[in-house]
Amino acid sequence: MTMPGAEQPEIRVLYDDSRGDLRDAARPRPVRLYLWEPERAAASPAPLVVVSHGTGGSGGEMGWLVRPLREAGFRVVALDHHGNNYVDGYEPEGFAHVWHRPRDVTFALDALERERPLGPVGAAGFSLGGYTVAALVGARVDPQVLRAVVTGAVPLPDIPEFPGLLDALLKKYPDDDSSRRALEGADADLTDARVRAVFQVAPGVGGFVTASSLATVRVPVEIRWGGADTVNPYDVDIRPYLDHIPTATGRSAGPDVRHDDFFSPDPADPDVRHHVGREAAAFFLHHLV
Repeated sequence: MTMPGAEQPEIRVLYDDSRGDLRDAARPRPVRLYLWEPERAAASPAPLVVVSHGTGGSGGEMGWLVRPLREAGFRVVALDHHGNNYVDGYEPEGFAHVWHRPRDVTFALDALERERPLGPVGAAGFSLGGYTVAALVGARVDPQVLRAVVTGAVPLPDIPEFPGLLDALLKKYPDDDSSRRALEGADADLTDARVRAVFQVAPGVGGFVTASSLATVRVPVEIRWGGADTVNPYDVDIRPYLDHIPTATGRSAGPDVRHDDFFSPDPADPDVRHHVGREAAAFFLHHLV
C-alpha cells in the first residue's frame, strides 16, 4: 500500500478470489486502486466517482479527470484493469474480454463499502472505460458478434497497444471449446445498482453492445467525443450509446479533437481534456449531490 501526499493517491492492490490472474490462474485476479479524498467535502459522506481508464492506460494517468472531481468535492477511485494496463503489462484477454472490467469496478466498490459508507456513486470512463461504466448501468456486449471477432470471422480493429492480438488469443484458446469457455459470462448483466450517474468520454465498444440492453439504462448518462476521433469514430462507437440509451445526452468536444487529445503528452488541443473534466464534475454535482 502506498500512502498519499497532498496530490498523490493512496494506492492499493486488492485480489478478487472469484477470478484468476491471467498469467497464473491459480492466483487471484489483481485490481489496483488509486484513491483520492476530496479537497473539500461536497456532502457527508462524500459522494464517490469511479474512474475507468482507456485501453492500455492506467488509472494513475487519469489526473485530468480526477483533479476537477476532487476540487468539486468528490472522493475518487481509479482502477488499473488487469491485463489492459501498462503498469503490469498486457494480456490478450485484457483487451478482448472486456466484460471483466465492470466486474473490477463492482469488486472495488464492495471492498470500499466494507470500510465505510460510500455516499452516492457515479462512474466516469474514457474510451474502453466508457464501455466499462455503461456496463455498470445495463449495457451488454453481443456474444455472437464478440465470438465472431475473437475467432477471426469478423476483422478485429487495429489495436496499437497490442499488435497481433487475435493471434495471441488463438494461441491461448486454440480450439472451439476453449474459446467458448473463455467467452462465458460475456453477455451477463453487470449492472451495479449503486451507480447513479455515468459520464462517458470517447467511449468504445459501441458497435459490440446490444441496442436492447442500452434501452434498459435508467440513470443519467452524459457523453463527450472528439469530432476528429478515428479510433472510436462517432458513427461506429458513440452513436449507439447516444441513440439507444433513453437517458443519454451529449455533444462533441470539438470538430478537430482527436482520440489521443485526451491522453497524449502533446495534444493538438491542450485544453480539451481540462474542459471535459470540468464538465464531468458539473454533471456529477448535479446528479449526485
